[in-house]
Amino acid sequence: MARTYRILHRPWRARRPLYFVMIPELTGIITLLVLFGVQQPDAFRSLFWRIGYENKLNSNPNMILYAYANYQEVPAVPFVWSRMLTDYNVAISIISLFVLLAKMIATIMKVFYPIFGTFISIALTALYAVSVYGQAGPDYADPRYPSPTPWHLRVGCSLAEPYGVTKTCRMVQGTLGVTVYMLAVYLYQTGFAIWAMLPNKELDMYDSDDEDAEEYGRHPAKNKGVSVQMQPTPPPDQAPFTPRTQAFHTLERKLPLRYS
Repeated sequence: MARTYRILHRPWRARRPLYFVMIPELTGIITLLVLFGVQQPDAFRSLFWRIGYENKLNSNPNMILYAYANYQEVPAVPFVWSRMLTDYNVAISIISLFVLLAKMIATIMKVFYPIFGTFISIALTALYAVSVYGQAGPDYADPRYPSPTPWHLRVGCSLAEPYGVTKTCRMVQGTLGVTVYMLAVYLYQTGFAIWAMLPNKELDMYDSDDEDAEEYGRHPAKNKGVSVQMQPTPPPDQAPFTPRTQAFHTLERKLPLRYS
């Protein structure tokens, strides 16, 4: 029995949380696929940008046109109002779906180890953190109207009523909420995977001969306290007697005589 820390073929400490967390993950991904898909390419991004400017809550969406007209340097579009953010959100939702399907297949095939879960969860956590920052990010392009967060998050959807986009405003708020929810899911998965990677006495003790026969998610060390009780062999004089059947006696009478 050896004690060696294994990085690759390392079993999970618990398997049920690994299975159950895929259900809320799938629910959130499907929801974001719909919400992000509706926003592409520019369903209401420019409209919300203009609503904020008309109420002196963020920069002017026409600042790029003014820069071209006056032969000035083109300013950078705030990330919160950029086409890049819209495409980015759609991309990460599609990537998340493919990653989830790959995890399900790898789990069924018993090749999804904590080392893979750690890297995947950290990467998805970073992607969704960027998405949350973009949706709730600042707009300091116009020093006259600095905006630490979008107006629909600071003021609410009351400004959208004159434009007839109140429901759309609430949908945008809900999209951010679902994104934060997915960020929490991947943070949990990251913590769970890192916890499985920490050294553990039972998980680190294994017999090299049993490594190939090891079951996914289990470990021979977990069965180290289990022993097989062998039944004692009775003495010859106390051996149970099996009576001969009538057919056996008939067969014996037909056998040739034995010589002593």
